[in-house]
Amino acid sequence: MNDTPPTLQAYRASVLHFVNDPAFDEQAVRWHADGLLLVQNGKILDAGDYARLLPTLPVGTAIEDWRGKLLMPGFIDTHVHYPQTDIIGSPAPGLLPWLNTYTFPAERRFDNSAHASEVADFFLRELLRNGTTTAAVYCTVHPQSVDAFFQRSDALNLRMVAGKCLMDRHAPDFLLDTAESGVRESEELIQRWHNKGRQHYAITVRFAPTSSMAQLKLAGELAAQYPDTYIQTHVAENTDEVKWVRDLFPDSRSYLDVYDQVGLMRSRALFAHCIWLDDADRARMAATQSVAAVCPTSNLFLGSGLFDFEAADRMHMPVSLATDVGGGTSFSMLQTMNALYKVGRMGGTHLPALRMFYMATLGGARALQLEGTIGNFVAGCDADFIVVDLQSTPLLARRSATTGTLEEQLFALAILADDRAIAHTYSAGVCVHSRTA
Repeated sequence: MNDTPPTLQAYRASVLHFVNDPAFDEQAVRWHADGLLLVQNGKILDAGDYARLLPTLPVGTAIEDWRGKLLMPGFIDTHVHYPQTDIIGSPAPGLLPWLNTYTFPAERRFDNSAHASEVADFFLRELLRNGTTTAAVYCTVHPQSVDAFFQRSDALNLRMVAGKCLMDRHAPDFLLDTAESGVRESEELIQRWHNKGRQHYAITVRFAPTSSMAQLKLAGELAAQYPDTYIQTHVAENTDEVKWVRDLFPDSRSYLDVYDQVGLMRSRALFAHCIWLDDADRARMAATQSVAAVCPTSNLFLGSGLFDFEAADRMHMPVSLATDVGGGTSFSMLQTMNALYKVGRMGGTHLPALRMFYMATLGGARALQLEGTIGNFVAGCDADFIVVDLQSTPLLARRSATTGTLEEQLFALAILADDRAIAHTYSAGVCVHSRTA
């Protein structure tokens, strides 16, 4: 046999990934209690049982031995605001007062490139510390906030989606663009950053109340001109917000219909929250393959409402999981699963841990139309993965020792674990975070 190729990396641990949604496919889970993950040139080469793959390795291959830990794809957060990092945990009686009191003043500072770059760097490091390797990120109205974010992401070789907020009304003057300037700046950013390395651009409408119909129509035209870009916005988060949209757009059937009328519903369109939808809205989401980014910690924190999983599943509406920092209260997708489960229970739905972990990995990749690129361990995918420590706290270690099934172990992780459970985070085969204590 030949000597070990220097680019071949081998990792032994329990290995978990998904090939489908376990809510609808009993064969969706790939679980190897004693597994091996093989990485070459930043891509997944193979994943499976250690006993099967060991004989295929070249003589002398070094194997990183992480037995007792769990290997899985990196988490994918489908809705998060990097400029809100510094206002996480700010008190307010609801969404709209929170925006006016904390969010808009914080975003004002992102006209300064140095400030934007410093926050972007902290934000990305925080994602990696929590095991998140891809996110759909809102910047501010300032183009320099987008440049700062992508520059830091590109330097770390992370796969990220981001975009400049479009907002030409109903916000402080210091955060407003115009219908024309906002779309022009967005197109310039698309040309500068979309598909550069592992960076992707999202046409980002803040939410319908802060965009005129003229701006919304231009955003829809831009989305048609660049069909492989992403679209991201908010919809039906809060009852006061829904009433406001009804007053602002009286000719639209619903809040979601405002976006539909201007061509902003399609695959690669991400709609945060989706709490106050009706079945006609959910059917339209399914028909257009627009994705709901469910944000449980944010919805609880701001008192917005509970996502209806039963109704979404009944209509086959695509769903994904998101932290929504800074309305969301944690960068940890594990802590977000904790809240997700409780939101489901309050609405009469039991969410198995397997489905929650699917939503945070392959479900997120599907939301971004990136299955086959990220989200699982199929050969050829980017080697974005995490090493999970099942003994990261005394309580988790004690509970892990008494779990009898994979479902029980994952459920314990979702309910009890946090950033301390992420021992290592890898992006394109390179370790970009290791827990030091």
